[in-house]
Amino acid sequence: MAVMVRRGRAAAVASLGDLERAVLDTLWDSSGACTVRDVHRCLAETRDIAYTTVLTVLDRLAKKGLVTRERAGRAWRYLPAASREQLTAQVMRSTLTSAAAGDRGTVLLHFLDGASPEEIAALRVALDSVERRRS
Repeated sequence: MAVMVRRGRAAAVASLGDLERAVLDTLWDSSGACTVRDVHRCLAETRDIAYTTVLTVLDRLAKKGLVTRERAGRAWRYLPAASREQLTAQVMRSTLTSAAAGDRGTVLLHFLDGASPEEIAALRVALDSVERRRS
């Protein structure tokens, strides 16, 4: 199932700081929507962080369109707006799109030069899957 990712979200993901990534990772790793307290509890296991800092980061991620939030009584519950894979794909697509039309093939070749045999095999499987869906 394709998820429409808001234009500009790729740039937001590409420019995320360490703490924003840690908050998103916490949300992705959870089994459902999380409150600020839930996220804070998880992050506080590995770093010294204030509750208000987590609140601010979640608010900024919501404004960037990277998380959604819903009311749960007096608290907000947060969910990632898309999966890790969907957001990563959006960043990759945005990067490729920003390359000049003639340079896209070269960009792809440079990207693939660093790929392992396993990654190349996975790419072939993915390309076959795309071709089957399109035909």
